[in-house]
Amino acid sequence: MSAPLIRILLATRNGADHLDAQLNSYLTQTHDNWALWVSDDGSDDATWQILERFRADHPARDIRLLRGPGRGAAANFLSLLTHPDLPPGPVALSDQDDVWLPNRLSRAWEVIATSNGPALYGSTTIETDPDLVPLAKQRAQLPPPSFSNALVQNIVAGNTITLNAPGLAALRAAGAPDVAFHDWWIYLRLTGIGAQVTVDNVPLLYYRQHAGNVLGAHSGMRAGAHRVGALLRGTHAGWIRGNLDALLAHPDDLIPDHAMAARLLRDTRWRLAALRRSGARRSSRAGRIALNALALIGRT
Repeated sequence: MSAPLIRILLATRNGADHLDAQLNSYLTQTHDNWALWVSDDGSDDATWQILERFRADHPARDIRLLRGPGRGAAANFLSLLTHPDLPPGPVALSDQDDVWLPNRLSRAWEVIATSNGPALYGSTTIETDPDLVPLAKQRAQLPPPSFSNALVQNIVAGNTITLNAPGLAALRAAGAPDVAFHDWWIYLRLTGIGAQVTVDNVPLLYYRQHAGNVLGAHSGMRAGAHRVGALLRGTHAGWIRGNLDALLAHPDDLIPDHAMAARLLRDTRWRLAALRRSGARRSSRAGRIALNALALIGRT
């Protein structure tokens, strides 16, 4: 099977400090048939100039530079994914400050290449400090993906996502909703329609942790404190509600049982009953206990 053209979708904003390393890692890919679409969300550093120089240095590549909507990272990525000029075909999402391993594209495509229907690939990462030194403690193996999990939790890191052509088409059919996190939305939407979703425990990139991360990795004290705060303030509940509203705005291609579960979770007044009737569950036992406790005080 010939290697298809995979379009890398890169969202940037003030990424000049680390952008060169990420762009150069694309050039090392063993899957060399790629194009690059970039949406820059209002950078006021040298990001745009770095991108223009990269395009000029590689004239044989299809490299498109676009201006983002200026409404944050999720809207920036979704503007790329639903851009009217984006051709059909597989896409790989990229953050601006990572460094891809040479098999980032080839491994993802190997896993989803044989799927005839919509397919999503995600993987683990190697978390590093700002200088790309791997951190001593790495994230544990990822749990199996499921729609019941996607209702209340995201386990798919956006910087590892690859979609095949039907997966991209299925995502675009729902438009670009106003959701908090593009990766959680992709995970929810694709599991909602019954797509093949793979969460691979083979790390494919260096995930740089630094003060400028929009959120950072899902593990560690910083991420844990962020999650606890979001749960206690009810922010997490708002994120879930926004996801469910977006999902149910296009219910026709959802699996019927999934559409029913989403409605139950959104519309059932008593929140503990909503979790139980919908089947929504976090991946860990501790997470499930916490979610149930928060439901009792109306924070889900």
